[in-house]
Amino acid sequence: MSTHDTAAALAARPPKTHEKSPGQTIGPFFAFGINYPKMHEVAFPHSPGAILVGGTVYDGAGQPIPDACIEIWGADADGSIPRGRGSRRRDDHTFTGYGRAYTTDEGRYEFWTRNPGSTSGEAPFLAVIVFARGLPDKLHTRAYLPEGAEALAADPLLASLDEDERATLIATRTPDGGLHFDIRLQGEGETVFLTF
Repeated sequence: MSTHDTAAALAARPPKTHEKSPGQTIGPFFAFGINYPKMHEVAFPHSPGAILVGGTVYDGAGQPIPDACIEIWGADADGSIPRGRGSRRRDDHTFTGYGRAYTTDEGRYEFWTRNPGSTSGEAPFLAVIVFARGLPDKLHTRAYLPEGAEALAADPLLASLDEDERATLIATRTPDGGLHFDIRLQGEGETVFLTF
């Protein structure tokens, strides 16, 4: 077959009518071993100090991702690190520090937790892990509290980034006292991810 024949065969193909779907390298997620009761309740909802943390996970085209899994970990409000065993057990009063949530069909995730305190004088943050379609491995990032300009300015990670990059790691305070933190996997406003 000549090059001309190959080009003619390709030209004769009907146009594509469907957009390519993303690869499924991580996920779909199976309930066994990953789901557990109240997994998004790091703190009991509406208990003293409990806040709602949420946002949307976007792909590189700016579309919400409906099948991502998000994990967070954070210190308690006083900066203490939960050390108890069984962080996946929920007893409706113990702060566990760790939670997991899936995104909705609109790419939204939510956690009940507390504002993390500073563990040793640094700017308080929630550690965030993202599992999603098209990712060859999980992604690590941070969601810093928006308060405490001095601590934010002194943070070694934030200080190593330019202004636009820093902005992707700082959550926004909601009118009800919660936190809003969108995660953009690629493209404009891409969230800064960490390598371990």
